[in-house]
Amino acid sequence: MSRHTRRDMLRLACCSAAGASLLGGLSKLGLVSALAQGTTDYKALVCIFMFGGNDSNNMLVPTDSRYAQYLQARSVLALPQSQLLPLQINGQSTYGLHPSMPDMQGYFNNDKTLALVANVGTLVQPTTQATYRAYTNLPENLYSHSDQQDQWQSAQLAGTPVSGWAGKVADNVQTYNAAAQFPPILSISGSPVFCTGITSRPFSMNPGQPPGLQGFDTSAASQARYAATQQLLTFDSGLSMVQAANAVTGQAVKFAQVLSTALQNIAPLQTKFPTNYLAQQLQQVAQVIAARSALGVQRQIFFCSYGGFDTHADQLPQQVQLLTDVSQSMSAFYQATKELGVASQVTTFTLSEFSRTLEPGSNGGSDHAWGAHQLILGGAVQGNAVYGTFPTLVLAGPDDADQNGRWIPTMALDQYAATLATWFGVSAANLPSIFPNLANFTTSNVGFMG
Repeated sequence: MSRHTRRDMLRLACCSAAGASLLGGLSKLGLVSALAQGTTDYKALVCIFMFGGNDSNNMLVPTDSRYAQYLQARSVLALPQSQLLPLQINGQSTYGLHPSMPDMQGYFNNDKTLALVANVGTLVQPTTQATYRAYTNLPENLYSHSDQQDQWQSAQLAGTPVSGWAGKVADNVQTYNAAAQFPPILSISGSPVFCTGITSRPFSMNPGQPPGLQGFDTSAASQARYAATQQLLTFDSGLSMVQAANAVTGQAVKFAQVLSTALQNIAPLQTKFPTNYLAQQLQQVAQVIAARSALGVQRQIFFCSYGGFDTHADQLPQQVQLLTDVSQSMSAFYQATKELGVASQVTTFTLSEFSRTLEPGSNGGSDHAWGAHQLILGGAVQGNAVYGTFPTLVLAGPDDADQNGRWIPTMALDQYAATLATWFGVSAANLPSIFPNLANFTTSNVGFMG
């Protein structure tokens, strides 16, 4: 499944056209020495976006009397109760995790650094079955991959967004990064709208590859070509679009140099990461966090992603590998934050455009749905709890948008993300400018962050 749509191209064009006016915002980062700056108040948010729509009905399963409802509705996709990994809350187990996630079970039961939120999704306002069926104030284009990906990343539930909620969060905490030599947001997975703010712009890199322009070495001839390339970027062509693009590219080259130098001066991580692509991204994030003092940053946001969750067929075997990779990768990253001494300062959380129908589709798969369960891991997480209201697992029941087990969310994306943003340092007064529908809900803090 391609994640690059015409909407993405329009958004990138808008960002390029605005590049000249954005340089002032980038310049606020200040390319000044920050080696002596402390990062005692350092915090980082690490997003893992599961592209395709993770079937969270099989990630978190009730193991009490509700299991019978689950078994009846899930049919061929139901996991045997004996295989589910029990989650212990106050000495009782009423939920189980997918059997491929023992690492997450340990963080939930023992470390108490893992929490789950139940049935969260895109909502304009609290929505019931009646208001849904009356088409009253609903997000645009529910069940569409591209639209729901944009909405989860931007908290803008209609139209084409040009900025994301993480980018706006970065805008709101600029004072923490006044002496930074590097942007507050780094994407290890393309250029998603999630990372773009009004003034903040992300730096993008590929895991395992040195940042910056490729194809240059330390020889005199190569360095001369590199200098000539930089000089070309400052050439006045007289064309505003070209000038804006050159300025943005030139700024990116400078940031790449800063990051490359910082990464060269950190000790190698001792934590062992799995070999899957998500783990490679998270390992890169850990390395950048290790260089936080040299970069002069006190607030950072990272974007990682993993694909393959659009399981219209053969879901059971596919999810075994997908959730194994997610669990093992998140675990390795958390261990790396412990190694770096920042486990309580780094919070990792999952997003996905939607969950999937409780009712199986054809070929052992499931279809696009709505409300989903998400994971939050970190030393500051108020773990060992499932937050929110778990749906009634009955097809056409009170929480079903139709007849197939598409859960009407009982927690809004705005509430979920605002809880993270509040921990990160965004004031209550500034939350509505980032999350436009937050005022429609009774609480802006769900409580899963300390």
